[in-house]
Amino acid sequence: MNTTLMVDTAPRFGLSPNLYMQFMEPLGATEGSVEAAWDHVRGDWRQDVVDATAELAPPLMRFGGCFSSYYRWREGVGLRQRRRPMHNLLWGGVESNQVGTHEFVDFCRRVGSQPFFCVNFESDGRRNWARPPCGGVRSAGPAEAAAWVDYCNNPLNALRRRNGAAEPFNLKLWQVGNETSYDPNGYDCETTARRTIAFVKAMRRKDPEIKIIGWGDSGWAKRMLEIAGEHLDMLAFHNMFRAGSAEPTSPLRNNNFRDDPDATWAHLMNAWREPQEKIERIRSEIGDASIPLALTECHFTLPGRNRCEVLSTWAAGVANARILNVHERNGDRLKVATLADFCGNRWQVNAIMIPTPHGRSFMMPVARVMSLYRRHSGADAIRVVSAPSDLDVTASRSGDTLFLHVVNTCRTAPVSASIGLTAGVVHSARSFEIAAPPELEIMEHNADVLAVRERPIPQDLNWTFPPASVSAIEIRLASRDTLERAT
Repeated sequence: MNTTLMVDTAPRFGLSPNLYMQFMEPLGATEGSVEAAWDHVRGDWRQDVVDATAELAPPLMRFGGCFSSYYRWREGVGLRQRRRPMHNLLWGGVESNQVGTHEFVDFCRRVGSQPFFCVNFESDGRRNWARPPCGGVRSAGPAEAAAWVDYCNNPLNALRRRNGAAEPFNLKLWQVGNETSYDPNGYDCETTARRTIAFVKAMRRKDPEIKIIGWGDSGWAKRMLEIAGEHLDMLAFHNMFRAGSAEPTSPLRNNNFRDDPDATWAHLMNAWREPQEKIERIRSEIGDASIPLALTECHFTLPGRNRCEVLSTWAAGVANARILNVHERNGDRLKVATLADFCGNRWQVNAIMIPTPHGRSFMMPVARVMSLYRRHSGADAIRVVSAPSDLDVTASRSGDTLFLHVVNTCRTAPVSASIGLTAGVVHSARSFEIAAPPELEIMEHNADVLAVRERPIPQDLNWTFPPASVSAIEIRLASRDTLERAT
């Protein structure tokens, strides 16, 4: 049995910190997300949501989703008491528009995240959203998108200044089109590509320095690049994966996961295959094109009552860590990615759960591993040469510090390994790990449950990984000066 975890320390490619982004969408009656995070009495964000998000530490946060297809940004700026509510056409209910451009940017600034918006892309060609039965026009074209860029980035924009922001927001990343290919009644690929060019040209006239993400899922990637590739900086796709939950006997259906922990673990440990296959398809479509990829939405989607309660378990946290490793292995092309919706009070695909009407917000297991990886990752990916079969490992480095992300996929047994390096002398090493019974369910705020445990690793790098654990290993190499002084 192989017990060696061998790492080649040579840098391979840059690893983007934006692989740990988050995605915020007003989900109406389906999920109290943005509305639940906003304190309507105080007219401000709930402090417990801000605190939990700061702990999560996403480097990038996107506002939009399907909501963007009928969102008119001007309705969400200006005095809040004068903002008109809007129908949430997909998710149901009514959005108050108390959270708009200023509020979202302010939230991101508070938690150290970079905000970016998905613009209304002519309702992605969906007529039922462009002119809904409730009346009004919810579609918006290139001029409205360009005006939003100007509002955010032009130092002299009069409307923004009247609304209380004298300095520009300087938002340099924008997305055009959201799931445009998913509705057969919306735009086709050819129309999407042509209209994307019109949007990009209009938006860049307001700020030539912005970076723009275009839509390329559902087999569209190659043709989108042929028509509009020279105008785009990234190509977006989404992945909502089921981990075999569609099977009638799957333990992930409804709440059956509690009945057979072994079967549940087996299904979850194979969940990484769907994201890997999706990324491989997109990579194959774009071929040798150098355009980076942006996975701007990605999470489990499970059948049943739609609460996805299994995602409260630590077993799901370990499964999500494996998928983060998939994202990192594809980091040569994948530069933006997420693994959860951001926040809400019901749907447990979220990174942060918000108790309502009262209580303290808390991170879900997926957020725990995203936060762990985010805080212990390097700037450049390095290669894992070999590892014990039960360990799923990725590695990176920044300067003289190596980072290993190690998932013990064995539910009940620890795995020991001797960590070897192709070059360098070890100065010191530490482990930052989360380990818990896989059946543990996170139902409320508890700082001690799933807390990160820091431990020193001996100089010989022989280490034992607890069962069902996720670890971030930091290995500091001795510098040349240190070695010279030692000799």
